[in-house]
Amino acid sequence: MRSLSFISLLMITLFFQAGVLRADRLLLPAIEQQSLTDLLLLSITKVDQRLVAVGEQGVIIYSDDNGETWHQAKVPVSTLFTRVHFFDNRQGWAVGHDGVVVHSSDRGESWSKKFEGSQLNSLRVKALAAEFERLSVNSEQYADQLEEIEYQLDDARGAADEAPSAPLLDIYFTDQKTGYLLGSYGMFFITDDGGRSWHYRGHHLPNPEGFHLNKLYQTGDGQLLILGEAGLLLESVDGTAWQAVESPYEGSFFTAVETDGLYLMGLRGNVFKRKGMGWEPIVLPHRSTITGAAAIEGKAYLVGQGGALLKQQGDRFIPHSDRGLLSYADLVVAGNRLVIVGENGVSRVALSGGEQ
Repeated sequence: MRSLSFISLLMITLFFQAGVLRADRLLLPAIEQQSLTDLLLLSITKVDQRLVAVGEQGVIIYSDDNGETWHQAKVPVSTLFTRVHFFDNRQGWAVGHDGVVVHSSDRGESWSKKFEGSQLNSLRVKALAAEFERLSVNSEQYADQLEEIEYQLDDARGAADEAPSAPLLDIYFTDQKTGYLLGSYGMFFITDDGGRSWHYRGHHLPNPEGFHLNKLYQTGDGQLLILGEAGLLLESVDGTAWQAVESPYEGSFFTAVETDGLYLMGLRGNVFKRKGMGWEPIVLPHRSTITGAAAIEGKAYLVGQGGALLKQQGDRFIPHSDRGLLSYADLVVAGNRLVIVGENGVSRVALSGGEQ
């Protein structure tokens, strides 16, 4: 796993192995690790006063002392996890490679597998077949749509024959019942029953090229925004109808944060702030790809490739600490420190600056 570049894993996580190895990862539980803080970790979240982080080989770890000590959770798979999300202080979800979706009801101490790629592929094929049948009733009227759906259906059937699923990259719940799954190649599912069942809706998005969907972000006023590759930005007020947003550049977006405005972050230091109906570019002190962001005490903190750690100062971003060689992926605040995960596991940095 470490032979791959960190940013490749984080950007699209499309590391495919032979089918038998993939099947093993879905059946084998996460191996107990001797060291929990130097693993590749891609996502971290805060659950009340507990921290939960996920990463390689099915590892999920949690801490109850602001990241000083960590414990490994019981996890039934050994796939790479890409995102962890808690809607409340008990119910948590994590997603990753092979279309895996796991759930915890005890604040992240133990997890159960709810879905995997073969099931999601079946849901995708079923949804696209039903849409093709619906449009076929008026084939002349929907000729263009039929051609597109037929192409997607053939692609979905081929994917179902070859592998469990492409990687999932994000999961997000807006309330106890309503949640969203996003992934590579335009994978997009919705649940309205708290995750007991999922429905494929990727063909309803204005994403005809099937670009990767990297993250779903909810703004302070409740607006939903999907960040994707190739400049793809989609927004919705209800999670059902989605519209394309004019993009300020053609690269991938990975994260967003809202302080004195809404900021989008992507490749090679590309950061943009929403200004009216458009976007204003923000110049960073270096060209690092930004992959994680958090709003802390009214300021945005950004992390990314090459140990980039920046903090907002007015309308610009400045280094918060010296850069290292290893890349960061995500961060939260705990006590008076930033707890950051990435290529070298867990780092703790004082809000006043300096690694602890």
